[in-house]
Amino acid sequence: MNQLDRLPPHREPVLRIQPKPADVNMHGDIFGGWIMAQVDMAAGIVAARRAKGRVATVAVNQFVFKHPVFVGDLLSLYADVIRVGRTSITIEVEVFAERGIPDTQVFRVTEATLTFVAVGEDRRPRPVPEP
Repeated sequence: MNQLDRLPPHREPVLRIQPKPADVNMHGDIFGGWIMAQVDMAAGIVAARRAKGRVATVAVNQFVFKHPVFVGDLLSLYADVIRVGRTSITIEVEVFAERGIPDTQVFRVTEATLTFVAVGEDRRPRPVPEP
């Protein structure tokens, strides 16, 4: 971990969460699946806002773990719409970890791209409305 990052200026995270001891894998790092679940939630919030309703995850297009996450890190998840199709919405998520007090360091720990489909009450695809 030789490169420090900065939290995106003038942006609010979609989610902010702190992993707990129950979230570690056998090596003491936060379990990758736990991070994936947080990313899916953050992306789903942004996709549902854009779709103006229910969405379902249809693809995890890319998921890159750049640095380990530890118990006590404060994770900030930022998500943006990068593509809108007829029924689909693609979201890019960046996860930053704030580590250490009082000398806080910031690391970009995960980047991911997910695709969602807008679904109706019948849970079948529906068109994404205009913004």
